Amino acid sequence: VARRLSLKKHPECHSMAGGMAIEHLAQTGNQELLTFRLPMQHYRNCDFSFSGLQNLVNNAIVQKEKEEGIQEGEILSCVKDVAAAVQHTVAVHIIQRTYRAMLFCIKNSILPSKNATLVVSGGVASNQYIRKGLQNLADANDFALLCPPPRLCTDNGVMIAWNGIERLRAGLGVLRSTDGIRYEPR
Repeated sequence: VARRLSLKKHPECHSMAGGMAIEHLAQTGNQELLTFRLPMQHYRNCDFSFSGLQNLVNNAIVQKEKEEGIQEGEILSCVKDVAAAVQHTVAVHIIQRTYRAMLFCIKNSILPSKNATLVVSGGVASNQYIRKGLQNLADANDFALLCPPPRLCTDNGVMIAWNGIERLRAGLGVLRSTDGIRYEPR
């Protein structure tokens, strides 16, 4: 979405990664000026998918470009509202699907009845709007929320290293010797 909105050309966002630019612009946008249908509403499972939303957003951007008489690659006057609506829709989708997963785990006794923890990592965990929504979800269901600091959420190498350190400390799945292991690059 950030690429399609050409946010690298936006004066407030030229040095930001796409997700960070969306979050920044959404802070002063009106999420109610555009509404996007939530993805996968007819599937009663815990899967996530954003491809349908991406198509809806792209179509909305094309329509707004026509309305404003601008070409693809130019900045829409309503770019902050688009960012806010997209961020909100993504957050609601993630929260709904995560809630389903939590209910599934509780119903099937996969999680302990007390002290259950929701762990959120990756780029999505650096978005404060989404993180706050997941914190509210966790609080409402007596879950702890565990997220790395935002500065550690955007670099896959750091996240993998952090996971490795935690696994090493716990003694889980850590090879003590690499003898006899064959590596094949793909």
